[in-house]
Amino acid sequence: MGPKVLLVIDMLNDFIDRNGALYCGDRSREIIPVIQSLVHQFQDENHPVIFLRDAHRPDDLEFDRFPEHAVQGTWGSEIIPELQPLPPGSFVIDKTRFSGFLGTNLAEVLADISPEEVWVVGVVTSICVMDTAGGLVDRDYRVVIPVDAVADFDSEFEHFALQRMERVYKVRLIHHDHRFPA
Repeated sequence: MGPKVLLVIDMLNDFIDRNGALYCGDRSREIIPVIQSLVHQFQDENHPVIFLRDAHRPDDLEFDRFPEHAVQGTWGSEIIPELQPLPPGSFVIDKTRFSGFLGTNLAEVLADISPEEVWVVGVVTSICVMDTAGGLVDRDYRVVIPVDAVADFDSEFEHFALQRMERVYKVRLIHHDHRFPA
């Protein structure tokens, strides 16, 4: 099997910490050990890990739709301590929109790696995870989503998003038991 990539989306203090501006709820805390396990697994197998990080300007128009969050250079936009230190050779790509592709170099980074599969984990399932997965599918990547490694504010939206990604995008949904290798 060729290279695969782990794409970790918005595992940031503002989303995952109980004091964060857009805390995703207790479910977001439950996915941390699964993501930690996947990061270690990908690192051990020499597969790249890419962290996508919301990093907004203080005047970002997104704050017309959501409370101010993940402002570039603040505690809220930092990757959670549980995922630190980042694996050697991993990438951190700052984004300001739902899709990890809009206004970033994600497409170029992935093109250089040329992965056989892209595994997507993180938050928010019905927003940034789904929009980024759509961008991956648009670029003809095979996408895998471990459902126990994503979380959302709203369980109904998450259920719909996972069904939509599976049915429309043909994303492969799996369960990853973090106690055993995938």
